Amino acid sequence: MKKKLGSLGLVIASVVLLSACGDNAAELQEVSLTVCTVGNPVVGDVGDGTYIYGGDPSALVDGDTVYLYTGHDTAVKEEYIIPEYLCYSSKDLVNWKDEGVVMKADKATVSWASTNTSAWAAQVAKHYDAAAGKDKYYLYFCTWDATSNGKQSIGVAVSDSPTGPFVDIGQPLVKGTVTEPQSSDWNDIDPTVWIETDANGVEHRYLAWGNGNYYICELNEDMISVMDRNGDGQITCGGDGDIVQKAVGSYTEAPWLYRRQDENGRYYGDYYLFYASGWREGMTYATTDDLFKGTWMYGDVIGAPSATSNTNHMAVIDFKGKTYFVYHNGALPGGSGFRRSACIRELVFNADGSIDPFEETASGVSGTANEIALMEGGSLSHAYFSNSAADNAYPYMNVAIGIYENAKELDALWVLRPGKADRSNEAYISIESENKQGLFFTANEDGSVTLAQETKVDADMEARQTFRTVKGLADKEGVSFESVSQPGKFLTVKDGVLVLSDGSDKAGATFFVTEK
Repeated sequence: MKKKLGSLGLVIASVVLLSACGDNAAELQEVSLTVCTVGNPVVGDVGDGTYIYGGDPSALVDGDTVYLYTGHDTAVKEEYIIPEYLCYSSKDLVNWKDEGVVMKADKATVSWASTNTSAWAAQVAKHYDAAAGKDKYYLYFCTWDATSNGKQSIGVAVSDSPTGPFVDIGQPLVKGTVTEPQSSDWNDIDPTVWIETDANGVEHRYLAWGNGNYYICELNEDMISVMDRNGDGQITCGGDGDIVQKAVGSYTEAPWLYRRQDENGRYYGDYYLFYASGWREGMTYATTDDLFKGTWMYGDVIGAPSATSNTNHMAVIDFKGKTYFVYHNGALPGGSGFRRSACIRELVFNADGSIDPFEETASGVSGTANEIALMEGGSLSHAYFSNSAADNAYPYMNVAIGIYENAKELDALWVLRPGKADRSNEAYISIESENKQGLFFTANEDGSVTLAQETKVDADMEARQTFRTVKGLADKEGVSFESVSQPGKFLTVKDGVLVLSDGSDKAGATFFVTEK
């Protein structure tokens, strides 16, 4: 029978007496901690040791359901191999249904594509088709274009359902050869859509996109053609053309258009542009009072480069009275900037419409984070660091853990996951950083314990990132953590730093876990 231990959220998994190391203790008793099986990433962990990676997330709220779309990252090496678009649905942002492939990006499906593996960023929009007398769904995407001198172009595919299948219209919506002058052959990527009826009752359908350059145009009511705003009979870019390029401070790519709504669902205030900035890519926003004629006013960098991915791509949605921010990283085992996964956190606006910077969150909107306190006082945190803009700083493998008096609050929060080495063993756990998502406690051969990323799915690494939980060596109301990769070695704080030891310092190896 399971029994709660104090206020720690600890549960006795068994009463089996196990031999301890050396002369430190005569017996050990396994306990199981309350672990978190939800949070971020929200999809991709199949649960049998395999993973489905998917980057460049976008989201659509349709009634009581959120639809999450990603490109399917299938690369083994560090390169983009993205053959198709995937969809997931949820009614609570906690439980997600895999809706499968909604469209492939191969030449057989997209007749103008020049590759079979370039399902780059996409967004789905819903719009009423008056001719058909029903709502339709439009997937705006980008891929390499065989009809535009090898450039990338923006495409659109149509479906009767948010889960597809989507059917390409047979030609690019915006050809890469139209948006001149260009700074690269991949300027025309990452489409985002905004539909709104103005104060005069006129509906506007905006399409924006771009890498390096930011472009915007209006769409016709059919949603599959660019509006000839100047009436000259052709679609042109620049000046008084139909497509305009606008300046946005520190803009790199991955735009997402958004505007706030009041309690009655009416839009108000400025428009927001969320986008990836710099390299490695951070997350930034700007505002304007008019999407086509207005000037973008720089807001702030709200998110640093990810601890596990070199790119960023975001979406912002309103759902059940709250605003949510969707992003991607490489936090799943084997993840990277080329094997990414979608994550969600709540987004909060200040009274003046500004947004404060925030960090990645392993617990997300549905999970829990914990404090791990030493019996003798102080809580475990990782050494403070800002995610670097330098590629050679990654992957993070040697971040120190210990007792840091001036630690930031988020640096001292941890998400307890089922043990990577054997998820079925209730006495096994893996410990993930709350704000450096994808970095786990890792037992090293030299006796050090650091935060590290599992850059490839590897049984040895998963054993090093798994610990057996037993009743505290010095206080049975607490817990001690035995290394699975090095049995008989325990997590221990020595001179303020977390290391492995033989457990003879029982107080230094005894901890108290509390949910925050």
